[in-house]
Amino acid sequence: MPRPRRAAAGLAALITAVVFCAADAVARSYPFGPRTRTVNDLGNQYVPFHAHLWDLLHGRADGGLLVNWQSGYGSSFLPDLGTYLTSPFAPLVALFPRDEIDLAVYVITVLKVACAAAAMAWLLLALRPGRWWAAGLLGASYALCGWTVAAAVYNLMWLDGLIALPLLCLVGEWILQRRRPLLGVLVVTAAWIANFYTAYMATLAAALVLLLRLALSGHPPRRKAAVAGRAGLTVALGVGLAAPVVSVIYFGTTHASPGRFTRFKPVGTEDLLARLLPTTYSFGSPALYVGTTALLLALALPFHRAAPRQVRAGWSLLVTAVILSMQWDPTHLLWHAFAAPQGSPYRQAFVVCALLVMAAWHALSYGVPAPRALGAAAGLLALLVAVASRSGLVRQIAWPVLLLAVAGTVVGLVLLGVASGTGGWRPLGERARRLLRVGDRRPVGERARRLLRVGDRRPVGERARRLLRVGDRRPVGERARRLLRVGDRRGLGKGARRRVLVACAALLLLGTQFGETVATSAVASRLRLAHLDDYAPWGDRQRRQEEAVAGADGWPRYRTDPGREQTVANDPMLVGGQGAQYYSSHTSDVLLRTLTALGGGWTSGGRSLQSLDNSVTDVIFSVGARVHSPPDPHQSRHPEAGGRVTVSRQDVPPLVTVRPTTTTGPAFGPSPYRNQELLLGARVYTLPDLTVRPETLTARCPAGSEVYLWAPRFWGTARLTGAPGPTGRFRADASRRAAMQRLGTVPPSGRLTIGLSAHRPGVIPDGAVGCLDTGALHDVVQRLRTTGATVVTVSDGTIRAELPAGSTGTAVVAAPRIAGWRCAAGDAAVEPAGDYHGLVSVPLGGGSDSVTCTFRPPGLRLGLAVGGAALLSLLLLAALGVVRRSPKIA
Repeated sequence: MPRPRRAAAGLAALITAVVFCAADAVARSYPFGPRTRTVNDLGNQYVPFHAHLWDLLHGRADGGLLVNWQSGYGSSFLPDLGTYLTSPFAPLVALFPRDEIDLAVYVITVLKVACAAAAMAWLLLALRPGRWWAAGLLGASYALCGWTVAAAVYNLMWLDGLIALPLLCLVGEWILQRRRPLLGVLVVTAAWIANFYTAYMATLAAALVLLLRLALSGHPPRRKAAVAGRAGLTVALGVGLAAPVVSVIYFGTTHASPGRFTRFKPVGTEDLLARLLPTTYSFGSPALYVGTTALLLALALPFHRAAPRQVRAGWSLLVTAVILSMQWDPTHLLWHAFAAPQGSPYRQAFVVCALLVMAAWHALSYGVPAPRALGAAAGLLALLVAVASRSGLVRQIAWPVLLLAVAGTVVGLVLLGVASGTGGWRPLGERARRLLRVGDRRPVGERARRLLRVGDRRPVGERARRLLRVGDRRPVGERARRLLRVGDRRGLGKGARRRVLVACAALLLLGTQFGETVATSAVASRLRLAHLDDYAPWGDRQRRQEEAVAGADGWPRYRTDPGREQTVANDPMLVGGQGAQYYSSHTSDVLLRTLTALGGGWTSGGRSLQSLDNSVTDVIFSVGARVHSPPDPHQSRHPEAGGRVTVSRQDVPPLVTVRPTTTTGPAFGPSPYRNQELLLGARVYTLPDLTVRPETLTARCPAGSEVYLWAPRFWGTARLTGAPGPTGRFRADASRRAAMQRLGTVPPSGRLTIGLSAHRPGVIPDGAVGCLDTGALHDVVQRLRTTGATVVTVSDGTIRAELPAGSTGTAVVAAPRIAGWRCAAGDAAVEPAGDYHGLVSVPLGGGSDSVTCTFRPPGLRLGLAVGGAALLSLLLLAALGVVRRSPKIA
């Protein structure tokens, strides 16, 4: 059996890779055309995170496994590693050039989808014996399901769950057969480490499949309970071994920004059914497409009399129940680990796709459904299409694709049924059917006379002559077996005709699957670009930014920010530098609150923080160099022709400064300018009275000061009239907040006018304008440099600063006070770090000349303890098994 499984897995992987790439070629998508495939989180998160992994593997990253010093002014990296980069495929990025990171991610995507197809094909033959090539086709149907081509291809880590589901179901088969207990635990561990989020869904699905298999097994209750117990133990040990990763992810989410979540609202029946059809697409509905062949076979299963009644009922009910569970809020939350998804709501749709494919395999493995069963399935499909046709998701292109797919599927299954000669199909003629009727034990003479009635001159072949020789009274079963045995090539070549029919059926089904899946994937690629934000792959813009950052980099003496005009939301990881920009599921709440109080901007409900181009915050966070780029022409509505990348520099204090007091003082207030002064320790802003008109703001400020506008709920542009300066661009809505912008210098008259151009209604708050005294800021910088650290060293999760001898007060580290920091001044005991208005702080007591801070992610110690206990338990169980199997010595 392993040889057919290997053949099926190889065929499934090959078909999947070819179809996947062909669809992108038809859509003219990267790397086969000019259209980018880098949309939404793929461009903002996953490509930059893989670029950071490339830097880590090549020793070029600022930070290590514990702290990412490039993003968010210092963020915990292990939760991000476990969420985005612990897939066994992720390290393959190291094999590609750094400037081909988009190609590396694409190749990894193709490999993951192909491996999912191979795993499903292997599983199908483990569930039921059958044609290996059919298992390969259905394995590809699963891997190229609507969930994959519409949603998962740009959520790279979800594809690990696509692989995990069939593997975990295979573990269930091993548990049923009492085989490979150790390997089963390791498979669970690998799945949960690769991506715990989709692995959780896959584990639930595998548990449902195992329960169904147990119900259909006919085993006594005691044995069923034992199997369930072994399954529970396998999952517990597997997840326990993965605990060092899972626990830091869990605690990372507890300290993360709350984000923006919407209440679940189920889609209508017509939209739900529409997503079963080819070429349908939407962001907010479940992508259930698995191909017409798999869908028709799954619909035929309840009517397939060759399959046992319990099998027909069990698989049909399971598929129906899981589909309904997607539409009910409590079970919908259960599938998502009781956390409402932020973004696409139906992330568990791949579970339904897997169950549909398994149901289709059970229909086919018992023989091609008889014409009546296929007719009933076709009727159900017609009803489904009639209801789905009322959905706006069914576009004009769907009808020709669907009609051709149905025709190809029906003809292919009919040819396969005729070739098989079972299940009600009649390839041998009426006389042969009557001759070979099971249980007919009449003398062969009578049957032969009826078969060879006068006038019938067709030759019957050597095997038929042997079967029908006079006087042969053996039961027809034996003779029929001899007549139809595999490999018998004598006679009229029925075996050859059968093989030709099977080959034609296979090619027709393959062609049908190829055509409709390519069309479905290509349509999804095109429509995604119209619905989601998209980003250009690595090119000249990123190369110029990377060169500018590298030329100005001075870490850890000071930070280099890659700039306010971002290319993607994680520019520091993509092009280098150490900035405020950071977009992750684990963006810390303390960082969000601190930057928001200082006038920072964000998107994605607070999960994506932006750079803040402000002289005061650059001093606070020791940003000594800043890159300035023109707006990205790929996504900007205001491209600037001929814009170039420049770098500005500013004197800033070191990463560790000393403040005169150990108390944090008052909390942040409503004004970001006063909040900046609170962290800085000095007054440097003038906040003028404003005259607000629909299209202008007017005020008076000291001549020569820098003008800043804070309008977090404004969408439009602002410009200082009558004076040179940049155009401030603000974008704000329910899920995003606009950052404070620098507009230029106050003219000699002291009177400033800001022209506003609103793109949509917005509000300018009180205290929106601040005028910065750059001379006063320079004096503060000199004082902080004099009293601050003389030497700062940074290595992964450790900061060590040498201070002027006898320093007193509070040492403040220019890094957010995220959970996990512990510090000590001099030789004092290590204690949890203090919180200086959101920054790491250390009380210096009577005087200290050094400060050391170390970072340990929350949950790591607990995870290591649980993982160690799981490993010890696994070793003890393995040793116990060896003892039990060892021969007894008398």
